[in-house]
Amino acid sequence: MESKPNLQRLRIPKNPSQKFLYHLLEEQYRLFNSQEAINEDLPDPLGIARQFQSDKVALFCALFAYGNVRSILKFLNFCNLNALEKPQMRDSVPCTAKVYRFQNNAEIQRFFEALLGLESLQEIFLQGYKGDSILGGIRALQSALYARVGEATEGLKFLLGAMDSASPLKRWNLFLRWMVRKDCVDLGRWERVRRSDLLLPLDTHTFRIARRLGLLRRRTYDFKAVLEITNRLKEFDAKDPVKYDFALYRIGQLGLIE
Repeated sequence: MESKPNLQRLRIPKNPSQKFLYHLLEEQYRLFNSQEAINEDLPDPLGIARQFQSDKVALFCALFAYGNVRSILKFLNFCNLNALEKPQMRDSVPCTAKVYRFQNNAEIQRFFEALLGLESLQEIFLQGYKGDSILGGIRALQSALYARVGEATEGLKFLLGAMDSASPLKRWNLFLRWMVRKDCVDLGRWERVRRSDLLLPLDTHTFRIARRLGLLRRRTYDFKAVLEITNRLKEFDAKDPVKYDFALYRIGQLGLIE
């Protein structure tokens, strides 16, 4: 069994060089690229998605991945995720008796039933992706879900994301990282999307750390910041820039940079 990462605070010079950043990113990627990087002390919604084979479960886990991580996991563990493992279902199946932050029980159930009724998430994504457009693929999935949930309440808009906003789309890009990349952390179940096209799932932790490292100049947390940091990371690995995301997230979450 692999050991848990040996976590140490990192000393970063005021203006780190390209060489310094490359070695830092590669070192931290290797450190956190381990099954044991997700554990009882350092939980993550991906740990639940790993327990299932369906990409519908992964999407459900990713879209509810906001807020306190232990609250997220507590909610997910109350949900009937086993139903999402089954082929396309047309009968109503209860998801959970719980609510979660900005979604009431009725909204959670409507999303759950919409997800149950969809056929291949990958095929829907590919219709918008068209060979290189990650945003187009996300919009295709959003559109398919909005078409099935009915009235777009505020809770559902928050969960699925507004299609005409400048949002970083963190949870959608997180889902794609899980599904497209393959290593000790990510699942790698979609083989028809290029890793080089992925966009960083920018959250408040990675936003702060990217600015601290000089990887991101933009001060606004939005989609333009996602494009900027992703393009910057391509300077270190053009074929797989998003491989650094999990390490950057953990560095920020654990306060490892002084």
